[in-house]
Amino acid sequence: MQKLILFLTLIYMSGYTADAQLYSILIKGGRLIDPKNSIDALMDVAIRDGKIVQVAKSIDASQARQVVNAKGMYVTPGLIDLHGHVFYGTEPNHYLSNGATAVAPDGFTFRTGVTTIVDAGGAGWKSFETFKQNIILTAKTRVLSFLNIVGEGMRGGKFEQDTTDMDPKQAARVAMENKNDVVGFKVAHFQGASWAPVDHAVEAGTLAGMPVMVDFGGSQPPLPLEDLFLKHLRPGDIFTHTYTLLPNNVRETIVDEDTKTVKPFVWEARKRGIVFDVGYGGASFNFSQAIPAIKSKFYPTTISTDLHTGSMNGSMKDMLSIMSKFVAMGEDIPGVIRASTWTPAQVIKRENLGHLSVGAIADVAILSMRQGNFGLYDKTGYKLMAKQKFECEMTIKGGKIVYDLNGIVSPMGLN
Repeated sequence: MQKLILFLTLIYMSGYTADAQLYSILIKGGRLIDPKNSIDALMDVAIRDGKIVQVAKSIDASQARQVVNAKGMYVTPGLIDLHGHVFYGTEPNHYLSNGATAVAPDGFTFRTGVTTIVDAGGAGWKSFETFKQNIILTAKTRVLSFLNIVGEGMRGGKFEQDTTDMDPKQAARVAMENKNDVVGFKVAHFQGASWAPVDHAVEAGTLAGMPVMVDFGGSQPPLPLEDLFLKHLRPGDIFTHTYTLLPNNVRETIVDEDTKTVKPFVWEARKRGIVFDVGYGGASFNFSQAIPAIKSKFYPTTISTDLHTGSMNGSMKDMLSIMSKFVAMGEDIPGVIRASTWTPAQVIKRENLGHLSVGAIADVAILSMRQGNFGLYDKTGYKLMAKQKFECEMTIKGGKIVYDLNGIVSPMGLN
């Protein structure tokens, strides 16, 4: 009997000790880059109950159930991919709306430090409920939506050319009924010389109080970007595929290809509050545009992938590959982190994300900078050689370790 009492007492004491520890996870020794709080320093970060509970120069490791050794690594807020395509499905001829060209989010987010991804127009108001039930509510990744102004969503072909299916009131209604999941509206792939798709989306955005993302261009001669930026879009609206050069002059560029200078009205649009998003994609990024822009310090407002099966298997790869390209072109690492965390959170009005303030949701990316010889190329085959590129060591989503590349947490298996 005495042995049984002793045994139960030890079990109780063991449980009590675990509960008494202050932190579930402690990240030690990393270089914390938290743009919202203007932190770029060696700092420890402590997590409990899914939230950041302490950020300090040195936190006692004995107070944590698990300790992550982040020495020599960058500790950042979880990355926010503002432009992806994750309305994966099995319907034939559905392209990026419940089709096989989109990807299931959890397989392509956590391994690159992404904790939040915004599906850019896969679902329209007619198909949003399917997207919500099949993807948003089942994914471990935080999935949000730019609702397509086309009711059918991004089904490709004739569906995306049908201006009669662009209903601002219905789109705004569904967005406002799903404010936890919808962050704005999307225009994409329209080929005509008409402002109607943009204007319908802006109307929906005005009704719902949300921004619009525009994948713009598809006519000859192209509709002028200056008019788009200064006459049709509002401050806070998003121009994606910023650094693209499309063939056959179907879309105006931001950089004059002859003089290699950023056009004056583009600078004016930035001052006005237009958001310039990378949206790399399969065919939407050219070094011939990006290099002179970066040399002129025209940096992207937000960095994003335009993730789908074509882009990830082409020159895009993933979020970290794009971030590495901007570092290779001359943007500083804190700026690249800002454009991948806090700024996109502000753009989509989700200021509870993208930072590591005490009390914030514990979404964390731990990145190393791998050294070597790397060829960073675009769709044309133009290649930059780099000596370093980002690699994700660990991703923490809501205080849970969801990806650990090299087992940098100790002890393992308790999270």
